[in-house]
Amino acid sequence: MSWLKDVIGTEKAIIAMCHLQAMPGDPYYDAEKGMDWVVEKAKEDLCALQDGGVDAVMFSNEFSLPYLTRVKTETVAAMARVIGELKPFIKVPFGVNVLWDPIASLDLAIATGALFVREIMSGVYASDFGLWNTNTGETARHQDRLDAKNVKLLYNIVPEAAKYLADRDIKMVAKTTVFNCRPDAICVSGATAGSATDVHVLSDVKSVLPDTVVIANTGCRKDTIEGILKIADAAVVGTTFKYDGKFENQVDVERVKEFMEVVRMARAS
Repeated sequence: MSWLKDVIGTEKAIIAMCHLQAMPGDPYYDAEKGMDWVVEKAKEDLCALQDGGVDAVMFSNEFSLPYLTRVKTETVAAMARVIGELKPFIKVPFGVNVLWDPIASLDLAIATGALFVREIMSGVYASDFGLWNTNTGETARHQDRLDAKNVKLLYNIVPEAAKYLADRDIKMVAKTTVFNCRPDAICVSGATAGSATDVHVLSDVKSVLPDTVVIANTGCRKDTIEGILKIADAAVVGTTFKYDGKFENQVDVERVKEFMEVVRMARAS
């Protein structure tokens, strides 16, 4: 049995994304509406996700486009404010993701009590955000310095809008990442938020990592989730929970309920 049961409460867990609106310092921040509005929108999405029956929530600065690989202090501070104000309303296990900065993600996790972080923590990539390098050893040491060893690390090895610079088979990347970095989970993504994870890639990764939690990280839908959960140990779900299934919209509780009903039936079978 994986750590999912202990930390999230179930195997085949659905981790729902709570996408925070643009915040101070972000190009699309709405200063007129201000941070109170950001908190209000996050609370609405959180409540819709929880009312819909998801197993866990992950807060991310999804609307901080275009993303940084070293995030500014104001972003972490704003996210901490949002999560701090939402803490009385959070009823499920939660994690955080400060895009695309594993050090900032750990800082936010330890400040808010998050149980897991998801990030690009290993590899070198050519991406829409420029040359994208990582420092896995520093991330591991930062986790140790923060006494955050109980925070689970979810490594995304197929990052969105990027390609591994070395010409390496994804199965080999998965195996060496687990050997060298000892992640708590490996995430497999599509090209962008909402883009389907390639089930063939997902299956290849799981075939070489039978003892590691493997997560489908993007693009899960009501009509595909049953098949995905036959391969993956869990799924991160965001866009499909939103009105009309559009990334920029807020969460539609009815879409969440319908999706989770399919998940419950899949678990039962």
